[in-house]
Amino acid sequence: MTNAATEDARFRLAMASAGIGMGIVSLEGRWIEVNPALCRLFGYQAGELIGQPVHGISHPEDLALTRKLLERMRAGGADVMEVEKRYLHANGTVMDVMVNSAVMRDANGQAEYFISQLRDVTAQRHAERALQELNASLEKHVEARTRELEVANRRLESFVHGVSHDLRAPLRTIDGFATQLARSTEGQLDVAATEHLQRIRAASTRMATLIDGLLELARVNRVEMRPTQVDVSLLAEWALAELQDADPRRRADVQVQSGLEMRGDERLLKMLLSQLLANAWKFSATRDQVQIRVQGERKDDTLRLSIRDQGIGFDKVYSAKLFEPFQRLHGSDEGAGNGIGLTIAQQVAMRHGGNIRAEAELNGGACFHVELVDLQDQNNQQLEA
Repeated sequence: MTNAATEDARFRLAMASAGIGMGIVSLEGRWIEVNPALCRLFGYQAGELIGQPVHGISHPEDLALTRKLLERMRAGGADVMEVEKRYLHANGTVMDVMVNSAVMRDANGQAEYFISQLRDVTAQRHAERALQELNASLEKHVEARTRELEVANRRLESFVHGVSHDLRAPLRTIDGFATQLARSTEGQLDVAATEHLQRIRAASTRMATLIDGLLELARVNRVEMRPTQVDVSLLAEWALAELQDADPRRRADVQVQSGLEMRGDERLLKMLLSQLLANAWKFSATRDQVQIRVQGERKDDTLRLSIRDQGIGFDKVYSAKLFEPFQRLHGSDEGAGNGIGLTIAQQVAMRHGGNIRAEAELNGGACFHVELVDLQDQNNQQLEA
């Protein structure tokens, strides 16, 4: 047996035993030979295919593509070609098939026939289409839920503003009458009555502060983000200066690391720092000196801050409750506020793609770790979308 005959025998043996559909196609586009895997692929016997045009089992809508590819390969436009097209199984079902074809040439370079490998990708394409449909359905569902949440948030915001407005008037009235009563009865009331009036005024003040906190929390979640390059160190120094101006008799040792910057919403970041630093200041009230350290580092697009104080701290068992509205781990005599400040700070961090966590020891100070991610400009977000 000649070398050529040996190679041909080996090729046909490999073709016959291959697990992938293989066929030899004439230059005119007719099946010359098909292997068992190709017959199983399309559900035909070899005798039903050999001699028949390859486009006989092509999907009607892909006939033009089949003819175009055959003509291009005959004309020498490409010796190897890969294309995905549709075929019809013997039972009439539509199949997605990946076809790899190569031109076989004689010793003079003249095209003799095509060898094609065909692989069924129907299940894969069905899965992809199902996934696309699922994603489209999920996107619609998310869009619908987002619209519902936006409507609910607007209603909640209107409710908060309405309730706040309605509460302010009676609070002002209570405080006003209590003030007038204290003035008109100055020196006439006993100690107990005077204390009652003071408690009434203090309670109305706390309620007004709580209303302001609720409004601020609503604004944090609704305000439009305006990304700019922000000097976080400068904002922290500003917030600490305000605290010192409001309480000038307190001895304070405050240090802010310079050069801390990020791209974010300056108004919200100032709010976050004001809340966390005010928290550190308040809970250092029993110390001879306020000690606060603001430090940080950048990694890629993330700024990590730590705000550490030497105040009264808290029991770490209750760390999870810190950022819940109206949760107070200390009494008002220890500096507790309206129970909303840390919630506001957490919401600001989340709107910057980050979070806040706290660690502390009772009577051993506290440290708040803040993670903030650079905001992108709206134009960049739209381009990426």
